[in-house]
Amino acid sequence: MKNILEKILTRDVSIVLLVALSFLGVFKSVEYRFNIISKEINSISLINLTKEQYLEKRIIQIEKKQKGTLSYLSEKDQRDNSLLNQVSEITNTVGALSKLSKTDPELLKKYSKIYFLNEHYVPISLSDVPLDYRSAKSSNYKIHSNVLPYLEKLIDAGKAENVSTEAQSAFRSFSDQAILKSNYKVIYGAGTANSFSADQGYSEHQLGTAIDFTTLKTAGTLEGFNNTPEYKWMVDNAYKYGFILSYPPGNKYYKYEPWHWRFVGVNLATYLHDNHMYFYDMDQRLIDNYLANIFD
Repeated sequence: MKNILEKILTRDVSIVLLVALSFLGVFKSVEYRFNIISKEINSISLINLTKEQYLEKRIIQIEKKQKGTLSYLSEKDQRDNSLLNQVSEITNTVGALSKLSKTDPELLKKYSKIYFLNEHYVPISLSDVPLDYRSAKSSNYKIHSNVLPYLEKLIDAGKAENVSTEAQSAFRSFSDQAILKSNYKVIYGAGTANSFSADQGYSEHQLGTAIDFTTLKTAGTLEGFNNTPEYKWMVDNAYKYGFILSYPPGNKYYKYEPWHWRFVGVNLATYLHDNHMYFYDMDQRLIDNYLANIFD
């Protein structure tokens, strides 16, 4: 009987163990599958998270690179612009120096009792003022060749407004001025002659850029020019063509000469007009800055 019970118990235990092992196997299998599934889920989440991070990082990198590129291009543009400005400045300087080397340095000097032109000085080129632009009584009608176009434009502009300005006296050589001054001294006396006539070497007329104007109505007469419509028109418009009044009322060089005008270039003449200044009131060093562009 005992043997029979032991067999039964042994068999039952075996069955229980088998059942238990079966359940354990199933559980392990389920656990294994669960672990595999969990790992797959985690793997998928990790992959998705990494992609997001990667894309975010790439976006940041691209933005930084873009900013860096823009910054580089901006700096490059600045360098290029700076270089272009330097090249432009150098070009302008070279151009100005080239002009200066070809421009008579005497043309803007203050020659009335200040600077002296020697007896050999003659403008590099002189041209005759055409008959239509000068007085019939004119005997000194040569003018600096580069000034002639400006003179013609000035007189043409006046004619368009019924103003009949004419050139009476232009270039006078050193010897011409000496003869003229000597005659004035004989006629008026040295004191009076010195008040309105320059000695040889000190006359603006020797430059070939100074003009004594008259009118068609006064037929070569200089006195009284300030009472004519032509004079008023010149005061308002001559600067546009590069001409300035050399000896206004109250100047310290000669008596008032409303007929005597000098070409100094449009830029300088405009500056003097706009600032209500006269040529001889301006510092020579500042005047010299306009020499390179006197015929522009």
